[in-house]
Amino acid sequence: MTLQPSSPAQAPQADTNRDEKLQAAMFRLGKVDDEISAGYEILGRYARTVTIFGSARLGESSPYYQAARATARQLAQAGYAVITGGGPGIMEAGNRGAFEVGGDSIGFNITLPFEQNPNPHTTAAFAFRHFAPRKIVMTLYADAYVFFPGGFGTLDELSEIITLVQTGKTARAPIILFGSGFWNSFDAFVKQHMLGDLALISPGDEQLYHITDSIDDVVWRVKNKQL
Repeated sequence: MTLQPSSPAQAPQADTNRDEKLQAAMFRLGKVDDEISAGYEILGRYARTVTIFGSARLGESSPYYQAARATARQLAQAGYAVITGGGPGIMEAGNRGAFEVGGDSIGFNITLPFEQNPNPHTTAAFAFRHFAPRKIVMTLYADAYVFFPGGFGTLDELSEIITLVQTGKTARAPIILFGSGFWNSFDAFVKQHMLGDLALISPGDEQLYHITDSIDDVVWRVKNKQL
């Protein structure tokens, strides 16, 4: 019996799909860099800023909408430019409050298939296509951060800022959570499960944010840099 020589191993074919994904990612990174530059060009115009976060779904009839509007009004009167995500709900309330008193009102909107239509109460605005650069611009430049009730997006932004402060990647600034009826359960979870049961954070990390129901308290903490 004659043994036939084995066929030479075939060279692996190039993974064109992987190459296309890499090229698309590099193109996207370039766009992300452009968006960050555009956002920072706007922020560079203002000496003092406060970023307000919260749900796009809380409309004008919500007490939280009116609280955000009043908070922004007082902050603008104190000389702070008010930054929001530029959409409806709490974002609209923040921009509206600053706009109504002739203050600087900045909206960093994002293109989404739902919810995120830009509000008309801004003096400067930019529409992002990607979440990452938008969050960078909104979280690394403010003198204080004020959070009203919101969904997963708001919690994501809050976690990002707390983590940046916790790890020393950004300067410590007031992180204020407005609405104890909403935020107390978050605070209890942090203290019981993250700090207590499993020691997933260090003692003192639970003090990186402050919960309040007072607009005057928010404004005082911002003006006096009370952490």
